[in-house]
Amino acid sequence: MQFESKRLKELATPASQEGNKKWWTAHTMSYDWKEKSDLDKFSLAWFDDIDHRFLYAARLFSDASNPFNVLMDTEHLREKRILEIGCGMGLHCEMIARAGADVTAIDLSPVSISATMRRLELKSLTADVRQMDAEVLDFPSDSFDMVWSWGVIHHSSRTGRIVREIERVLRPGGKARIMVYNLEGMSAYITLTTRYLLGFWRGRSIDELLWQSSDGFTARYYTRDGLMDLLATFFDDVDVVVLGGDADAVPLPRALRRYALKLVPLTRQQALVRSRGSLLFAVVGKTA
Repeated sequence: MQFESKRLKELATPASQEGNKKWWTAHTMSYDWKEKSDLDKFSLAWFDDIDHRFLYAARLFSDASNPFNVLMDTEHLREKRILEIGCGMGLHCEMIARAGADVTAIDLSPVSISATMRRLELKSLTADVRQMDAEVLDFPSDSFDMVWSWGVIHHSSRTGRIVREIERVLRPGGKARIMVYNLEGMSAYITLTTRYLLGFWRGRSIDELLWQSSDGFTARYYTRDGLMDLLATFFDDVDVVVLGGDADAVPLPRALRRYALKLVPLTRQQALVRSRGSLLFAVVGKTA
């Protein structure tokens, strides 16, 4: 059966990045899509509200009050030069700046750039924030001590180009910390088991069904082995772990899940997401 739709052909061209730009400009990743915040957008209170939602959703990543301090290793970022790929609404950029790093943040979307700059202004922080395509980074080779990217590079149809650019701009001895979607995670499993059989007979591919159930103009999903293979093409030191949220631990409709979670011990929830979480988090090192 032929699965190569017009959309799939479009995704193999540079025009796919323009599609990504338009989508993320129209749909900001503010983590209030279930219950919209009624606060003034881009106000200090609004940033605090969406940050709280985001951090609550990440609570099973680790025992830390803010799991991203652990994932970023913020304790060791002072005076380091850091690149963030995909700054979104700017929380991670803020955290890196507060850690005392020299941070550069990029995003395809002009809305994300404006939001991040506004956040930094409200909080009296500084960073170099630029609109840029991660497939073609406008930085010299060996420029950064760390590259951070949370849930971004899988939205490119040519993710390998971004990984190649990350390796190029990373200094020898530096690390990249990257999150992508997990093909073996609970959310992908539900999509494939509940939608694929129907979609299959309509000529839709697995890739199409997965990205249509995700945010973004497109979205790639990776197995752990597949991600390690991609990253090992450019890096010698590769480690990948599984992360996830409460929907991975207890895959029930949201209204039911909030009650069911009370019956599942926290340690059990954490164990479940480590085995079937919807996210893959990779730490890779560039040989000195």
